[in-house]
Amino acid sequence: MQSPFTAMHAYHRPTILHHSIELPADFKTEDFLAFHRRDPQSVAEQVGTRFIRKGLIWHNQPACLTIHFRDQTAVAELSVDGPSVLSGQNKLSTMVKRMLGLTQPIEAFEQTYRDHPQLGPLIIRNPGLRVPLTATPFEALTWAITGQQISVHAAIAIRRKLIQRVGLHHSCGLMCFPDAGQVVQLNEIALREAGYSQTKARTLLNLSVMILENRLPLDDWLESSLPVDEISARLLSIRGIGPWTINYALMRGFGWLDGSLHGDAAVRKGLQALLGSSEKISEEQTRDWLTPFSPYRALIAAHLWTLSIE
Repeated sequence: MQSPFTAMHAYHRPTILHHSIELPADFKTEDFLAFHRRDPQSVAEQVGTRFIRKGLIWHNQPACLTIHFRDQTAVAELSVDGPSVLSGQNKLSTMVKRMLGLTQPIEAFEQTYRDHPQLGPLIIRNPGLRVPLTATPFEALTWAITGQQISVHAAIAIRRKLIQRVGLHHSCGLMCFPDAGQVVQLNEIALREAGYSQTKARTLLNLSVMILENRLPLDDWLESSLPVDEISARLLSIRGIGPWTINYALMRGFGWLDGSLHGDAAVRKGLQALLGSSEKISEEQTRDWLTPFSPYRALIAAHLWTLSIE
């Protein structure tokens, strides 16, 4: 059944925005595509060998973002089921650069630590590694809440059910990852049926309400110098959100690379492999090991993830 939101916009002539971005020579296209390919049954993303197509919300309208990778260029097209939006071109450019990790100081990190006895081999192994970002901070926050203390496989399935529960389609056929406005229209029962625990369902609903009331101005924060302390304090006021959720969302949603992800099991597993330890590494040991590497602790966590999946 078509949602009222879809029906309301289905007859508008689509608006098409385009933008091309030159990529660094060491850009890892497959890393970016693999991040968005996590769900083999994805209803909101279509990922090929050299492209991604993703359903999202753009200025309260269903949209489809397509990025094609051609040689050292990323060619982006945004199809919006609705009228044109002022300054849309600049916003598209900013979003795509952020998603691709092109705003991250990778060269500075690699120059600083290429001779480090432990980080140096990681950099040689993964030169140019960047953290792929979600299209919006809300998507990153939603994923972080969904993935708390469960397997990635389980979190992927719940994410898919959330998208299906909202049921918002773009005219290209893909479903759109919801924003706070769509999530808040659901109730706790609907979220429980999608697989969320009672605590997570309430956390997600409370988060969405605070965003709609502008107590969490995510878009404004994107355009500012990123007040990390303020963001953290406001998010911590929401029951069910702790330091790991905040640091992960800041990394995946805003591109902040200094969050300490010592609470992440895969990070600890990667550090154990890096140090060649026969015993598991604790959260405290991981936190202490990461501390001297500020402001790159989350970026180092991304490098450690590559070791944990072997």
